[in-house]
Amino acid sequence: MVRIKEYLGSKELYKKMARIAVPVSLQSLITVGINLMDTIMLSGMGDSQLSASSLAAQFITLFMIFCMGIGMGASVLTSRFWGMGDKNSLKKAITIMLRVTVVFASVFTIFTAVAPELVMRIYTGEEVIIGYGIRYLKWMVPTYFCMGLSLTLTIVLRTIGQVKIPLVCSVIAFFVNVFSNWVFIFGKLGMPRMEIEGAALGTLIARIFELVFICGYFFFIDKRAAYRIKDFFMKCRDLVREYIKVSIPVLVSDGLLAIGNNAVGMIMGRIGESFVAANAVAVVVQQLSTVLTTGISNASGIITGHTMGEGKFEKAQKQGYTFLIMAGMIGVFASVVILIIKAPVVAFYDISSEAKQIAGELLKAIGFIVIFMSMNSILTKGVLRAGGDTRFLMMGDILFLWVASIPLGALAGLVFHWPPFWIFVCLKIDEVIKCIWCFFRLKSGKWLKVIRKAGEKE
Repeated sequence: MVRIKEYLGSKELYKKMARIAVPVSLQSLITVGINLMDTIMLSGMGDSQLSASSLAAQFITLFMIFCMGIGMGASVLTSRFWGMGDKNSLKKAITIMLRVTVVFASVFTIFTAVAPELVMRIYTGEEVIIGYGIRYLKWMVPTYFCMGLSLTLTIVLRTIGQVKIPLVCSVIAFFVNVFSNWVFIFGKLGMPRMEIEGAALGTLIARIFELVFICGYFFFIDKRAAYRIKDFFMKCRDLVREYIKVSIPVLVSDGLLAIGNNAVGMIMGRIGESFVAANAVAVVVQQLSTVLTTGISNASGIITGHTMGEGKFEKAQKQGYTFLIMAGMIGVFASVVILIIKAPVVAFYDISSEAKQIAGELLKAIGFIVIFMSMNSILTKGVLRAGGDTRFLMMGDILFLWVASIPLGALAGLVFHWPPFWIFVCLKIDEVIKCIWCFFRLKSGKWLKVIRKAGEKE
């Protein structure tokens, strides 16, 4: 009985987790709320505009996931250095992260500005959707720098215990986005009716606000990291090797995941317009059902990093089991919620009857997959990643996504034309496999890695 209690966690652990997870979950919920309002407002414009915005957003999401990889890779170091009390190494890790972010933002900005049609043709061959998508993307060109800097700095703020600032920013950004969408999509308050372009403009305005808010706080007000603009030009060569060893596998892993998700989008785009519109609805519900998982995942990574930074590796191992048990419970809860709200949510959208039918099938599949997604998220994005086991996780992402999910999904959707339920299960089968893979890695204890400070020799 005593041994079981050790793995269920202490009150102190749950309090610390709640302080991080609740604000992060609320922030995630607000982000999903923005996506929800976008899809609801655009659904009245027809399946074509909704599909175009969904597919164009796939490319933007590709960049966002790259940024999350950059930020989460850096957070493995920043959370550990924060636990060590080493502010010099902390600043150097942030500097490298920001430099990498600027490079990626520049590449995506140029590509979107120069070749928006090519971007859309990656996902679909339907000319109507491509035309709407180009109109959407032209407004989104400046968003990469806004999103890249605010997202990566938000991740760093969380690792040093500043979770309320990003939450406040997201709350205000939500209202800015919804108001801007209402004005520009429908042409209110004397503004022109822009429809899909209005949705893009509303998103851009919200991103600019986030950039000003987060960067303004981080560079001029924050006293924990005490990072200032001049630090961007500091020398950090002595940490580059450790950064590459720990953070680059996270970037590669998340980058391959992003590309894989885009490959999934390509498959869906070629199945048909109704499938894409249905998936746009289903994805929002999936995101809503996993907001708590996102919070726990972030909390588990930060807490694990701090614990290991203090040199308490055995304690980190036990906490890993605690987080895994919680992940399973949250996944089951999310599954039940999805199955309960499935019908009323689909009925709420103004999409074609065919799209509604497909959306219902997709939500059934998500209700099954979400259990495994919850456990994977908390292990791969939280515990194991914070332990420094980034190369192992990279191998898992490469292997299961590209060898199992994408080939099986393509066969199910484009060759065998299976029902939507089974197409989606095939596209997400890597979640099931990785769940088993990561459990045995956690059990082995091999994920607990030593991370060295700036200038420290092996």
